[in-house]
Amino acid sequence: MDTTIIIILSFLAALVIGLLIGRTLQGKFANKKIKRAEEESKLILREAEVNAESLKKDKMLEAKENFFKMKTDFEKESNRKKNILLTNEQKLKQKEINLNKQFEQVKRRENELDGLKEALSNQMEIARQRKSEFEKMQKQQIDILEKAASLSADEAKTQLIESLKNEARTSASAHIKEIVEEAKMTARKEAGKIVIEAIQRTATEHTIENTVSVFNIESEDIKGKIIGREGRNIRALETATGVEIIVDDTPEAIIISGFDPVRREIARLSLHRLVQDGRIHPTRIEEIVNKTKKNINEELVEIGERTVIDLGVHGLHPELIKMVGRMRFRSSYGQNLLQHSREVANLCATLASELGLNPKLAKRAGLLHDIGKVWPEEPEKSHAILGMELAKKYKENNEVCNAIGAHHDEVEMNAMISPIVQACDAISGSRPGARREIMEQYLKRLKDLERIALNFDGVNKCYAIQAGRELRVLVDADNVDDKQASDLSFNISQKIENDMQYPGQIKVTVIRETRAVTFAK
Repeated sequence: MDTTIIIILSFLAALVIGLLIGRTLQGKFANKKIKRAEEESKLILREAEVNAESLKKDKMLEAKENFFKMKTDFEKESNRKKNILLTNEQKLKQKEINLNKQFEQVKRRENELDGLKEALSNQMEIARQRKSEFEKMQKQQIDILEKAASLSADEAKTQLIESLKNEARTSASAHIKEIVEEAKMTARKEAGKIVIEAIQRTATEHTIENTVSVFNIESEDIKGKIIGREGRNIRALETATGVEIIVDDTPEAIIISGFDPVRREIARLSLHRLVQDGRIHPTRIEEIVNKTKKNINEELVEIGERTVIDLGVHGLHPELIKMVGRMRFRSSYGQNLLQHSREVANLCATLASELGLNPKLAKRAGLLHDIGKVWPEEPEKSHAILGMELAKKYKENNEVCNAIGAHHDEVEMNAMISPIVQACDAISGSRPGARREIMEQYLKRLKDLERIALNFDGVNKCYAIQAGRELRVLVDADNVDDKQASDLSFNISQKIENDMQYPGQIKVTVIRETRAVTFAK
């Protein structure tokens, strides 16, 4: 029992002694940490003081640099303003000198004017004296005349006025007649001058449109590919395009003949693509020709848009723009229709400006005056009336419509620009070498040939070739059999004999082709 108590007391004493030793050690460690912290804080303070001193020096240097820079800028600005002030001061001094000179001149002129006033007053006094003397002499002469003529002054004045009136009327009549004649001569000269100036300012080159195009090739071997086996390629090309392909001995050239410039252009472009591609056979020919036709339609729109932009004609209907493009591939008496219309438009604008009218409206009417010639359907109406109807259809100005319809005197002229368009059309067409009427008659005969064949049932297409000596007619194989094709050829030839006059003979060829097409899927 006593031993246990002793052990417990020993444990408690050891525990107390351990706690005392631990607190003593903890205090020593705490003191060390405090000392270390104080030393670190002193180091941080020293570093901060060093950094602050360095930053202070940098800021002072930067402030000095800024001060010097501002000082330099201020000195430059001060010098510049000083120079400006010196310049202005010099200008003011010069102006002061000039003003002094002018002031001296004004004084000199005032002195001169004073002298002139005195001289003038003296002359006026002399004039008054002479006038007084003249009136006295006049009165004396009137008294003498009254005594001699037994007439009073009023009666003599009345007779004198009457005689002067009669003399003045006679003189005025003769003078008025001379003035009228001179005005007529001057008017003719001025009108001629205006027209000549308008023609000179819009002078253009003229070429006659031909009915053939030349396709250049690189080698003679290509001619054989174009002809094909037994001529099948060239026949397919002629059938698809409606032109005549002439392959002769002309070196490195193939001639494309046809009265329609659009067809010739389609054939030329198709040949170019076929030769570049190298695959020339009937199926490929039809494919290329169809693509070319689509491209030509797009090109017509581009040509029309380019034309109206060049001429400054705005707000034109898209269909009219396309028709303007078709003019590029149409000729009038051998003269290119687009070139003719452009020239008429420029002439109209020039003459309208000279006469004080609206040049834009006149130019618009000049461009569209022959629009009826390119209407695809080509009904039995004159191109002037048809063009006027088309212009009304597409909401053109009434003055423009009247100018189009009246430029061949087929309707009455109601607008001021109508005679201008008519005159400019005549000016453009009457230039030396601009037109060739025989060509127009020839083209009309070819169109009449095609129109006759198209009026028959079952005819899909027809082309006048060989300069009008052959008419090639394509019929629908499903609706026309061989017997009907033969009858159709005979009927067309009889219709041509009865309705047309032509030299020689015309060969009518009806082509009926049957095709079987299937697709492997």
